Amino acid sequence: MIQITPTIQIDEREIQFEYIRASGPGGQNVNKVATAVQLRFNVTTTSLPDEVKQRLINFAGNRVTKEGILIIEAKKFRTQEQNREDATRRFLELVRRSIIKPRKRIKTIPTRSSHEKRIKAKKQRGAIKKTRQNRSYE
Repeated sequence: MIQITPTIQIDEREIQFEYIRASGPGGQNVNKVATAVQLRFNVTTTSLPDEVKQRLINFAGNRVTKEGILIIEAKKFRTQEQNREDATRRFLELVRRSIIKPRKRIKTIPTRSSHEKRIKAKKQRGAIKKTRQNRSYE
Protein backbone atom coordinates (compact mmCIF):
# COMPACT_ATOMS: atom_id res chain seq x y z
CA MET A 1 0.00 0.00 0.00
CA ILE A 2 1.25 3.46 -0.93
CA GLN A 3 0.24 5.98 1.71
CA ILE A 4 -0.77 9.31 0.15
CA THR A 5 -2.45 10.90 3.17
CA PRO A 6 -3.48 9.38 6.53
CA THR A 7 -6.89 8.53 5.03
CA ILE A 8 -6.06 7.90 1.36
CA GLN A 9 -3.89 5.07 0.13
CA ILE A 10 -3.36 3.28 -3.17
CA ASP A 11 -2.80 -0.44 -3.52
CA GLU A 12 0.47 -1.13 -5.36
CA ARG A 13 -1.33 -3.80 -7.43
CA GLU A 14 -3.44 -1.03 -9.02
CA ILE A 15 -0.28 0.39 -10.63
CA GLN A 16 1.13 -1.52 -13.60
CA PHE A 17 4.51 -0.97 -15.20
CA GLU A 18 5.31 -1.70 -18.82
CA TYR A 19 8.88 -1.54 -20.09
CA ILE A 20 9.48 -0.28 -23.62
CA ARG A 21 12.43 0.82 -25.72
CA ALA A 22 13.28 4.49 -25.32
CA SER A 23 13.70 6.73 -28.34
CA GLY A 24 16.50 9.15 -29.13
CA PRO A 25 20.28 8.93 -29.22
CA GLY A 26 22.18 6.15 -27.50
CA GLY A 27 23.10 3.71 -30.25
CA GLN A 28 22.89 -0.01 -29.56
CA ASN A 29 21.88 0.47 -25.94
CA VAL A 30 18.66 2.25 -26.91
CA ASN A 31 17.87 -0.26 -29.66
CA LYS A 32 18.39 -3.35 -27.48
CA VAL A 33 17.41 -2.46 -23.91
CA ALA A 34 13.87 -1.60 -22.77
CA THR A 35 14.73 1.15 -20.29
CA ALA A 36 11.70 3.43 -20.78
CA VAL A 37 8.81 2.86 -18.39
CA GLN A 38 5.08 3.30 -18.89
CA LEU A 39 3.14 3.55 -15.65
CA ARG A 40 -0.51 2.58 -16.10
CA PHE A 41 -3.19 3.35 -13.52
CA ASN A 42 -6.90 2.77 -14.03
CA VAL A 43 -8.52 5.87 -12.54
CA THR A 44 -12.10 4.61 -12.91
CA THR A 45 -11.68 1.38 -10.90
CA THR A 46 -9.43 2.69 -8.14
CA SER A 47 -10.40 3.10 -4.50
CA LEU A 48 -9.88 6.88 -4.56
CA PRO A 49 -12.87 9.13 -3.71
CA ASP A 50 -14.93 10.24 -6.74
CA GLU A 51 -14.03 13.94 -6.44
CA VAL A 52 -10.31 13.06 -6.33
CA LYS A 53 -10.73 10.82 -9.40
CA GLN A 54 -12.39 13.67 -11.31
CA ARG A 55 -9.66 16.17 -10.39
CA LEU A 56 -6.99 13.59 -11.28
CA ILE A 57 -8.53 13.16 -14.74
CA ASN A 58 -8.66 16.96 -15.16
CA PHE A 59 -5.03 17.45 -14.07
CA ALA A 60 -3.75 14.56 -16.19
CA GLY A 61 -5.39 15.92 -19.34
CA ASN A 62 -4.42 13.95 -22.46
CA ARG A 63 -2.46 11.39 -20.43
CA VAL A 64 -5.78 9.68 -19.60
CA THR A 65 -7.25 7.39 -22.26
CA LYS A 66 -10.95 7.13 -23.12
CA GLU A 67 -11.10 4.01 -20.95
CA GLY A 68 -9.91 6.03 -17.94
CA ILE A 69 -6.36 4.69 -17.82
CA LEU A 70 -3.68 7.18 -16.79
CA ILE A 71 -0.39 6.62 -18.64
CA ILE A 72 2.83 8.24 -17.46
CA GLU A 73 5.97 7.68 -19.54
CA ALA A 74 9.44 8.02 -18.07
CA LYS A 75 12.52 7.79 -20.29
CA LYS A 76 14.79 10.46 -18.85
CA PHE A 77 17.34 8.06 -17.34
CA ARG A 78 19.45 5.24 -18.77
CA THR A 79 18.30 2.61 -16.28
CA GLN A 80 14.94 0.96 -15.91
CA GLU A 81 14.93 1.38 -12.13
CA GLN A 82 15.55 5.15 -12.24
CA ASN A 83 12.82 5.58 -14.86
CA ARG A 84 10.44 3.49 -12.74
CA GLU A 85 11.13 5.69 -9.70
CA ASP A 86 10.69 8.83 -11.82
CA ALA A 87 7.32 7.63 -13.16
CA THR A 88 6.15 6.68 -9.65
CA ARG A 89 7.27 10.04 -8.23
CA ARG A 90 5.43 11.95 -10.99
CA PHE A 91 2.30 9.82 -10.49
CA LEU A 92 2.25 10.41 -6.73
CA GLU A 93 2.79 14.14 -7.30
CA LEU A 94 -0.23 14.19 -9.62
CA VAL A 95 -2.37 12.30 -7.09
CA ARG A 96 -1.31 14.61 -4.23
CA ARG A 97 -2.21 17.65 -6.36
CA SER A 98 -5.63 16.20 -7.10
CA ILE A 99 -6.37 15.51 -3.43
CA ILE A 100 -6.19 19.21 -2.54
CA LYS A 101 -9.59 20.85 -2.92
CA PRO A 102 -9.48 24.12 -4.86
CA ARG A 103 -10.47 27.16 -2.84
CA LYS A 104 -13.72 28.78 -3.76
CA ARG A 105 -13.24 32.27 -5.16
CA ILE A 106 -14.83 35.07 -3.17
CA LYS A 107 -16.06 37.87 -5.40
CA THR A 108 -14.77 41.31 -4.52
CA ILE A 109 -17.16 44.22 -4.58
CA PRO A 110 -15.72 47.40 -6.11
CA THR A 111 -15.55 50.33 -3.71
CA ARG A 112 -17.76 53.37 -4.24
CA SER A 113 -14.76 55.58 -5.08
CA SER A 114 -13.43 53.13 -7.70
CA HIS A 115 -16.91 52.92 -9.25
CA GLU A 116 -17.20 56.72 -9.35
CA LYS A 117 -13.67 57.03 -10.79
CA ARG A 118 -14.54 54.54 -13.56
CA ILE A 119 -17.78 56.37 -14.45
CA LYS A 120 -15.95 59.73 -14.46
CA ALA A 121 -13.28 58.34 -16.82
CA LYS A 122 -15.99 56.98 -19.13
CA LYS A 123 -17.75 60.36 -19.21
CA GLN A 124 -14.48 62.14 -20.02
CA ARG A 125 -13.71 59.69 -22.82
CA GLY A 126 -17.23 60.12 -24.19
CA ALA A 127 -16.83 63.92 -24.11
CA ILE A 128 -13.55 63.68 -26.07
CA LYS A 129 -15.24 61.54 -28.72
CA LYS A 130 -18.19 63.92 -28.86
CA THR A 131 -15.88 66.83 -29.78
CA ARG A 132 -14.61 64.84 -32.78
CA GLN A 133 -18.05 64.53 -34.34
CA ASN A 134 -18.56 66.36 -37.61
CA ARG A 135 -21.61 68.57 -37.05
CA SER A 136 -22.52 70.10 -40.36
CA TYR A 137 -26.20 71.02 -40.62
CA GLU A 138 -26.52 71.97 -44.26
